[in-house]
Amino acid sequence: MAKDGKTSPGEFIRQVRSETSKVVWPSREETIRTSIFVGILVLILSLFFLGVDSLFGALVRWLLSLV
Repeated sequence: MAKDGKTSPGEFIRQVRSETSKVVWPSREETIRTSIFVGILVLILSLFFLGVDSLFGALVRWLLSLV
């Protein structure tokens, strides 16, 4: 590293290559399993928030009908 704290472009490229060589990519099976898990969670959470939204909507309509 230079005295002023800046890294030369060549040194930067060497550092990037060094760091990317340490990356462990997931296997195809891990990627598929994680994608299925995320899809199931999205479905569950979307149904939950649909229920909460419907409940609050009904509550607001009921409160407005009292006015």
